[in-house]
Formats: sequence, structure tokens, C-alpha cells
Amino acid sequence: MLDILKQLRLHQWLKNTFIFLPLFFSGQLGNWLGWKACIVAFFAFSLVASSIYCLNDICDLEVDRQHPVKRNRPLASGAISKFNGYFLLLVCLFLGLTLIILFGGEQRWAVLGIMLFYYTMNIAYTLKLKFLAIVDVFIIAIGFVLRVIIGGVATQIVVSHWLVLMTFLLALFMAFAKRRDDVIIYRNTGVKSRKNVDGYNLDYMNQTLSILATITLVCYIMYTVSEEVIARLGPYVFVTVIFVLAGILRYLQIVIVNAQSGSPTKILMKDHFIQVCILCWITSFVILIYF
Repeated sequence: MLDILKQLRLHQWLKNTFIFLPLFFSGQLGNWLGWKACIVAFFAFSLVASSIYCLNDICDLEVDRQHPVKRNRPLASGAISKFNGYFLLLVCLFLGLTLIILFGGEQRWAVLGIMLFYYTMNIAYTLKLKFLAIVDVFIIAIGFVLRVIIGGVATQIVVSHWLVLMTFLLALFMAFAKRRDDVIIYRNTGVKSRKNVDGYNLDYMNQTLSILATITLVCYIMYTVSEEVIARLGPYVFVTVIFVLAGILRYLQIVIVNAQSGSPTKILMKDHFIQVCILCWITSFVILIYF
């Protein structure tokens, strides 16, 4: 049972909290129908995503067995058979789609359509697109944007272009940071954990992270001082730049200086400094939006 839960990568479900962002930023946290729609969408999407993780691990079985970390995954280690992996894939997909159809509310078919698009995109990613350098990280970033759009559609909230842009840039930044891990492993061991690792090198990754960190921060500052945001949230939104800057710098320190994994979920679950930055950022917006 533990191996099955591990295969579902429950810790990765943390990424799917992006579904709740439209509800939060629209000032409708008191809307219980909105909460219901988001919760259903969250669990449905998470199950569909777990189905994709199963497919990815089945397709990468031999490569994962050579990876110093991924070889411990249930499928790669043999704890779960390939047949059971396919069975788990189908069960998760069925449960996810059934959940949104039965309990997805008025927007169930629209949300279902986006989820199926996400699933199709990730099948293409698993079979082909992840082998194309740069294209692979853009697909990951688009996946995060789709999470936000699902949250907006499920709650019938118009998603701000700022939210879409910031989500895309932040996800792109973290995706490149994670790819940097593969480059380091290849350089140190000669093992290609990804076939497209030749399309990157350490200097390129470090420069790209610096560029994306700068662009993300500049766009966020533009957001905080934009007339529409000031009119809606007041003149003190710029204060939140402190927490975003501190979080980005800490993330870069972990990845580049400490040479630790760039996995955003692992860092978020373990690093107290980033946890405090996120807590302060969320608290600031709760005050700005709701008080």
C-alpha cells in the first residue's frame, strides 16, 4: 500500500494548489460554492496528474534505474510491476474524470475539457516533447498555467493576465532549476537521466536562472505598482516584493551554492526560510485583500 501511495507522488499534489489562486486573489475566500468547486477540481486534477506520473515512470523505467534517486521509485525498483503500473494509471484517470463529471458543478464539462487537454499534452510530453531541450520546460510551465485556468473556470472567476504571466514565469524558473540537477548528474557521473541533457550545460543553466529570476522579479514589481492593482488593493502591495525577492534568492542559494535538488516541492517542504517567505507573502495579501 505504501508503494502505491509513493507511486502516486502525493507530495507533488502540492503543485495543484495553484488551482485555488483565482479564488484567493478574487477576494472570494468566503464563497463556499467556490471552495467546493476548487476542492473537487483539486482532487480530480491530482488523480489525473498521478495517472501521468505512472505513465512517465513506465516509459522511463530503464533510464530511471540508472538514476541515483529515481531508481528508488516503486516501478524502477520493482516494488510495483509494470502491469500494476498500467492498472494504477487507468484507475487514477478513471477516478479523476469521474469525480469532475459527477461533482464538478456547472462548469464540469469546461474543466473536463481542460483536464483532457492537459492529459493529452502530457502524453505528448512523455513520449516525445520531453526529449526536446527548452520545449520540455515550457510544457511544464504551461501545465502550471492550466492549473490556474482550471481554478478560474471551476469557480467562474476571470483569471487576471498578471496571474497567468507570473505563474508561467515562476514555473519556468523552477523547471529550469530542476533541469539543472540532471546536468550536474550527467557531468559528475556520465549518466543521462534525460535524453535531452546534451541540450543544456551548467553555464547555460546558471545564466538562464539568473535571467528568469530577474524577469520574474521585474514583472512582479510592475504588477505591484500597476494602476489597476493599486486601485483594487491599495498603495502598499509593493511591500510584498521583499518576500518574493528573499524567496527567489534563497531558492537560487539552495540550487547553486548548496548544490541541492531544484525540485520545488522538496524545497518547499524542507526549507524553513522559503516557508516563512511564502507565509509572510500570503499573510500580506490576506490583509491587503480581505481587510
